[in-house]
Amino acid sequence: MSTLSESILAAPAAAAAAIAVSEFFDGHPVATFAIDTAHVITHWNKACEHLLGWTSAEMVDTRKHGLAFYARERPMLSDLIVDADADALARHRRSAVIPGAYEAEDFFPNIGAGGHWLHFTAAPLRDGAGNIVGAIETMRDVTERRVAENALRRAHDNLEHIVEKRTAQLADANARLEDDLRQRAVAAAEIGRRNGELTALNEQLSMTQQQLLQSEKLASIGQLAAGVAHEINNPIGYIFSNFGTLQGYLESLFEMLRAYQDAEPAVAEPAVAAALGALRARLELDFLREDIPVLMGESKEGIVRVRRIVQDLKDFSRVDSSQEWVWADLHQGIDSTLNIVANEVKYKADVVKQYADIPEIECLPSQLNQVIMNLVVNAAHAIGERRGTITLRTGLDGESVWLEVADNGAGIAAENLSRIFDPFFTTKPIGKGTGLGLSLAYGIVQKHAGRIEVDSAPGRGTTFRITLPIRHAEQEDTSP
Repeated sequence: MSTLSESILAAPAAAAAAIAVSEFFDGHPVATFAIDTAHVITHWNKACEHLLGWTSAEMVDTRKHGLAFYARERPMLSDLIVDADADALARHRRSAVIPGAYEAEDFFPNIGAGGHWLHFTAAPLRDGAGNIVGAIETMRDVTERRVAENALRRAHDNLEHIVEKRTAQLADANARLEDDLRQRAVAAAEIGRRNGELTALNEQLSMTQQQLLQSEKLASIGQLAAGVAHEINNPIGYIFSNFGTLQGYLESLFEMLRAYQDAEPAVAEPAVAAALGALRARLELDFLREDIPVLMGESKEGIVRVRRIVQDLKDFSRVDSSQEWVWADLHQGIDSTLNIVANEVKYKADVVKQYADIPEIECLPSQLNQVIMNLVVNAAHAIGERRGTITLRTGLDGESVWLEVADNGAGIAAENLSRIFDPFFTTKPIGKGTGLGLSLAYGIVQKHAGRIEVDSAPGRGTTFRITLPIRHAEQEDTSP
């Protein structure tokens, strides 16, 4: 009699579990299907139908899941897991999160109008004894990420090509110019007047070349930053919005769960009440109610950090403003620039900021950001194998503000100090620098009617000090 009662109670419980699993699959927003050990599809959720165009009625109880992705039947990751095909699985990446799971990513031209990039994760399904009874496989559409990565890669390659081409052109022009100067030096006695004119022309040409390279470099950085910000900002926006909505849904669900839990003592059947209590214990419902809000909070914090990085890109490039003199916060420019070059610095040095209370200054913010970037990157390169320190200080001096970028790196030899601002002069190995960074920085500071000074010695490190007027005074144009 006891066995019969248990069977009667177990049948609804099994049916309820089957319904719960089915509802879980259909309600899961990620495309998911499951197969048994005979490679027969047991579940094919709504997200699969939407992504792949094959209905659950067409797929469940069949073995044709490979046809949803390829022109002919071929095994999927879940099939390899069910077959325990170690050689085939070795060609795929193990999941770092799920034990025994594998991941893959591929492009499928036959899915959708223009094809889709899909990311697969497959994991084994086991019974209570640990035996594999099937496999589950999920698919995420990563087409937008792939398109954004490809666009960013193309922009980066194009930028490198432009810089290399311009550098080669400038180096070639400089080489031809030096040869011409050598030839003219032989006849200096006869053509002294013409040589003076040529020297003045060379100075004007060098300044024009610096301004052209600076303009192209800033424009390229601005375009790249704008592209990255545009590609990232939209998906981050709706993800952030969805997290807020999801948090509200979870609070409603938790409120309903508390109501169900409070109602458990009122359940008339002891067996049903015991089953509910056992299910709550097995699912660790109390732990989930505590842990899920923590996970949501951490995820929202991560999204906020990404949005802050995008804003720093916009602040650095100032793509939303023209090249006009505006009032700007120097500290904000330093902070956004440090975030942009963090990858260049974080493995070599600790950054220390010693900010004073200074007012906003009238300037060209994107150009000053370029100066700060050049000085910080140079400081990082000057630090050897041992981790060093880069210190940024600011201060107020009458009607001017000053900024210092100091490092404890190798320092600059005395014979090179007088040449560091010359175009094309560099102490870096061939191919590691163009010799234009400090020259451009010097030109930008001069354009702001400021001055740049350097204090350095081998083994003592280097300190660059930039002094800028608070208010910009219009300068008379002396160009011909």
